[in-house]
Amino acid sequence: MPDATAPDTEAPRSPEALRAALLDAILPHVPFDGWSEPAFRAAVADCGAEMALARAVCPRGPVDLALDYHARGDAAMVTRLHRENLDALRLRDRIASAIRFRLDAIEEKDAVRRAATLFALPPYAADGARSVWNTADLIWTTLGDTSEDVNWYTKRATLSAVYSATVLYWLGDSSPGHEATWEFLDRRIDDVMQFEKVKATVGGNPVFRTVFAGPLWLLGQVRAPIRPAEADMPGMHARPPAPAETA
Repeated sequence: MPDATAPDTEAPRSPEALRAALLDAILPHVPFDGWSEPAFRAAVADCGAEMALARAVCPRGPVDLALDYHARGDAAMVTRLHRENLDALRLRDRIASAIRFRLDAIEEKDAVRRAATLFALPPYAADGARSVWNTADLIWTTLGDTSEDVNWYTKRATLSAVYSATVLYWLGDSSPGHEATWEFLDRRIDDVMQFEKVKATVGGNPVFRTVFAGPLWLLGQVRAPIRPAEADMPGMHARPPAPAETA
């Protein structure tokens, strides 16, 4: 019979494992309490963790876990993008597929709905915007985008807007198989393609190039941020080296 007074010999969890356990534990509480302190405290109790240790790995408590939940969905999307063969599809269809994969990775709408409420608050709005930007960056990078100038930013900015609008539409969509959401997404992707055509027209028209010589030169100085090659956080990808100039 085991000694009730024997010390607990369970191996301590790593910070990453504890955060993952806390995320799993908080999800059942989120539909009722949101990404809130009561939900966080309940998750800590469910994990059997010390509050001080939970605070050490999640300094902002439920906010950190909400961001982890978003990053988990991003990771699932990237895994599926690598698994699926999308090479035969048009670019617009590959982008649409990536957003569909991202939404398919969400198991509970209430978790996203509550996260949208959390990141609408002024103290956390920047965190929400950054997480959406990282999703757009992951989509473009995984699909092979190598742009470095202002196109790097415009592609991610327009896709961030498309993704955000699609998520909000999806949250209220009760159509079978979310067909209404996919139709909405197709329309938004068409808008992005039209925007890209306008950019190409401006760049290729000599009159436009003359009129907008100053602004175009300024935008041409913009470069995608250089990131360390070893970075593995969402949105943190090393920029490929620029091709060598020829004489």
